[in-house]
Amino acid sequence: MEWFSGLIAGIFGLFGGLLPTHNLIYFSELFVETPRAEIIFGGDMMFDRTVRSAIEKKGGEFIFSCIDPTLAPADLVVANLEGPITDKDSISQDSLPGDGNNYTFTFPPSTAALLAAHGIKLVNIGNNHIMNFARAGLLQTKKNLEAAGVGYFGDPDATESEKVARLTMHGMPLSFVNWSDWTSDTTDHTVGQLAQEAAHGRIVIVYTHWGVEYATTSPARVHELAHQFVNAGASIVIGSHPHVVEEHEVYKGKHIYYSLGNFFFDQYWMDAVRTGLLLDVIFGPGGVESVREIPVELGRDRRTCPTH
Repeated sequence: MEWFSGLIAGIFGLFGGLLPTHNLIYFSELFVETPRAEIIFGGDMMFDRTVRSAIEKKGGEFIFSCIDPTLAPADLVVANLEGPITDKDSISQDSLPGDGNNYTFTFPPSTAALLAAHGIKLVNIGNNHIMNFARAGLLQTKKNLEAAGVGYFGDPDATESEKVARLTMHGMPLSFVNWSDWTSDTTDHTVGQLAQEAAHGRIVIVYTHWGVEYATTSPARVHELAHQFVNAGASIVIGSHPHVVEEHEVYKGKHIYYSLGNFFFDQYWMDAVRTGLLLDVIFGPGGVESVREIPVELGRDRRTCPTH
């Protein structure tokens, strides 16, 4: 584009006396590109239990093989990391549903590099499983993510301002703010922080972990929270934790997705838990410009695939 702009400038330099000056302004504005950033958001990711077994047997590339073409065009993929990444042995891999160990997760250290290799370079760690292996597990998680070049936000060990992930994409300042029913301090703190981010001219994305598991409609309390976040300056609010897709609302022109359901998980007892939703969101300087919904299905072979 630079060579073309130079050519146009040269033409006007030769014929400037013959052409009205407003045409030069027109051509200058014509070739100024408005920045855009494409971010895909997913729901809950769990790489223990039978997902871990599938990776050990077939490799991590296998479980991403179906969804890779969908993720590839995005500048960034963001999702919820539903557990710590540690060198500890799994206690849920050979457990049975109903067994207490079945809900205690840890993912192998190679998980961090696997995420990075497939464009998932930012994860939420403000959730109800990140402390499954106590604070030592949290510290290992952050170390492993950092080594793989994967960012994170919602750190329960951090102050409110340090829980935020701040990125600049194509010249646009983005802030990712977490709300978690388990690791956030108070609503006032979160609202205050995201309002501060917005006041500094940043585009604020609120990614939450909230609500009731397996409920297809979110409670009134969660709606009130989402509205508070929008009122404080959020450009979009995206939810996780219920493991099923919940309702979508447009409030004051801003999108609220109360739950995206599962992204990588091994739940199959009803259709609602084996289907999820990805969001392909285009951001411009003013915030969200478009949202495209991508339904996905979680297969019994542990791959996640788009349904259309």
